[in-house]
Amino acid sequence: MPRPANPDTRAKLLEKGADLVSRVGFNATGVQEITAAAGVPKGSFYNYFESKEAFAVEVLGEYWGSVAEMYGPLLRDKETPPLQRVVNYFRGLADFHKRHRYAVGCLIGNMALEVTPSSADVRAKLVTVYREWSEALADCLREAQARKELASTKDTKQLAAALIDTFEGTVMRAKVERSGKPFDSFERSVLPCLLA
Repeated sequence: MPRPANPDTRAKLLEKGADLVSRVGFNATGVQEITAAAGVPKGSFYNYFESKEAFAVEVLGEYWGSVAEMYGPLLRDKETPPLQRVVNYFRGLADFHKRHRYAVGCLIGNMALEVTPSSADVRAKLVTVYREWSEALADCLREAQARKELASTKDTKQLAAALIDTFEGTVMRAKVERSGKPFDSFERSVLPCLLA
């Protein structure tokens, strides 16, 4: 009879695996490396995840959940005007990348580039993540319209998507250059144009 799954072991596999995938990429990270980093036997991986692809879907869910938990409140801070919230939100995300020395990029963008050509499940998870991300930004942008901070003619869904797409490109460039300059440019040039 197999031993029951241990939630701590599963959490450790997700945490250590996400770190590896962020640093070296999904395809370059094997189950052996994930289990070694987590300090568990290789065979136990499949007690928690049906496949490496299923693991990728879970890692994305955990990553997005942590981003939403940590930075989402910046978009909902009613003490701050909505457009300033958007600026604060992206500034917070930029600070995350600064703390990681611009070396890991965004796991969402990394997985979108690396895994979606070969995995329908990962692609479906990313569609959900991008939709939730867009909705959170669009809610804040609609509030800015209601307060006359943003033109009522702007399509908040399209604007939210444009902000995300531009920011993801900024993250990639910062990762290549190992520099915060792309984030400075995003805040000084891109945000004022899109939020005008």
